[in-house]
Amino acid sequence: MSSKVTIHEVARLSGVSIKTVSRVLNREPNVKTDTRTRVQEAVAALNYRPNISARSLAGSKAYLIGVFFDNPSPAYVTDVQLGAIARCREEGYHLIVEPLDSEGDVAAQVEPMLHTLRMDGVILTPPVCDNVAVLDVLEAEGVPYVRLSPDQDQDRSAHVRMDDVRAAYEMTAHLIGLGHTDIGFIKGHPEHGASHLRYEGYVTAMKEHGHAVREDRVEQGWFSFRSGFEAAERLLDRIDRPTAVFASNDDMALGVMAVANRLRLEVPQTLSVAGFDDTPGAKVVWPQLTTVRQPIQAMAAAAADLLLTGATRTEGEAPPSRLLDFELVVRESTGPIG
Repeated sequence: MSSKVTIHEVARLSGVSIKTVSRVLNREPNVKTDTRTRVQEAVAALNYRPNISARSLAGSKAYLIGVFFDNPSPAYVTDVQLGAIARCREEGYHLIVEPLDSEGDVAAQVEPMLHTLRMDGVILTPPVCDNVAVLDVLEAEGVPYVRLSPDQDQDRSAHVRMDDVRAAYEMTAHLIGLGHTDIGFIKGHPEHGASHLRYEGYVTAMKEHGHAVREDRVEQGWFSFRSGFEAAERLLDRIDRPTAVFASNDDMALGVMAVANRLRLEVPQTLSVAGFDDTPGAKVVWPQLTTVRQPIQAMAAAAADLLLTGATRTEGEAPPSRLLDFELVVRESTGPIG
């Protein structure tokens, strides 16, 4: 029945014009408080649900926010969606999630979506957030965007990030504090800015604590379970193996734990394992994974907030940015050196 209720009935019940109802629904300013209240009460009483297509035709907004991603970690993408959706719903917006192939012609992928969907803003996740072609297309089309954890040209646009260097430093220092001096490290996807920052934090901590960074203790991963598994095989399937492994995300850390199980290396008695992100898998595996809690949902919500409040539009000022805190989550997968 609620689908049959029209804006005309809302206007009649609240005693205002259809235009005023539309202004209240679109959260436009300069509407008297008592008028806004009457309209909102009528909407609630009639259980009225505005049609998003009609709303977009009535004004310049499409009430759509996009998320562009090219990320092999399903947990990361899910958290971005959940955070962005929560903030969008508060303002009556809908979220559109679109995968991009960063190795293909991204401009050819993005332009049709912008013309077809007429999005009011876009959230860009790594590594798409550092793809110059994507940024150029969005700016040419006049579509506001916010980047999550950009690695390059941070002054180009509004962005949200956390201190990946400091977080990786603290995790490495945690392992050193447990007595580990021989610590392996698995890098993340080379096109993700966070990968380089986390490696920097690891290297800095090792050097500041007087420990060498051995080339044969660093392996390249791709932020996927499979790449973590393969990197762990190279690190662990040998007599001279590290006593701890720090992987740049949880998916790769879970791959390390799988290899440790295959080799019958007890975690953490024989091998300590640490990850990054604090995805659901970190708490499902046993022993539970020590990791860095990255506030992915909060970062996505903050990015959506910048778009919805129009904070990305600045004249003669540096683009706004938000720095969110992280948390070191110590669980059972790390322990004193045996």
